[in-house]
This record gives sequence, structure tokens and C-alpha cells, in this order.
Amino acid sequence: MKHDPKNKMFARELRKNQTPWERKLWYLFLKDYPVRFHRQKCIDRYIVDFYCFPAKLVIELDGGGHYDPEVERRDGYRTMVLERYGLKVLRFCNLDVDRNFYGVCTVIDEEVKRRMEDTLRHG
Repeated sequence: MKHDPKNKMFARELRKNQTPWERKLWYLFLKDYPVRFHRQKCIDRYIVDFYCFPAKLVIELDGGGHYDPEVERRDGYRTMVLERYGLKVLRFCNLDVDRNFYGVCTVIDEEVKRRMEDTLRHG
């Protein structure tokens, strides 16, 4: 998968300065998940919050600014670009991480397992 080399330094900074919601999801669930996830991964010209290569899964955590119509349009385009690589994008709002953490983790776990099974079944 191609990526913009200029984003590498920015991605490092984002890893050092995670949002509280990214930190919570990383340290309480994804960091020790049995299938490896990466934080702030460069894909194409974007930096995604979390990426699981074996499941071809992207996790995005969205703050309030993502619900502005123009930002929603850009997020939709971004999702379309990522899907061209065969990736599935799951989006959760920060409020979900605060109020329904177990539900968020369950959705991620089920999607990883489903996508891993599909990969094994269909090569």
C-alpha cells in the first residue's frame, strides 16, 4: 500500500500525542489484542487512527468536528479511497468510547474475526 512519506513524521507526533479516546482504546483493548494493530498508520495520503493488516481493518475515532457536513463529505471520500485497498473502515464517535466502551470493543472484535475468517476462506 502506498503512502505519502511526508506523513511519517506527523504520524509519529500523533502517536506521542494521542487523544484521550485513542489512548483508552489502545491501552485497554487494542495494544494487547491477539491480532496486531498499528497506531497512526500512513495509508495513501491519510493517517488512520488504528490499522489491523491481517484483517484489513481501519478504526477511526471521531470527535465532534467530524459531524460538520463538509468534514463528513471529506470523511466519506477518505473512506472510499481506503476501501479501494480492500479495507473496511469502522468509525466510532468519542462518546461511544466513553459511554459504551465494551460495545465498541465487541464490534471491533467481531469484525476482526469475521474478516480473518473471510480471508482464510477466500484466500
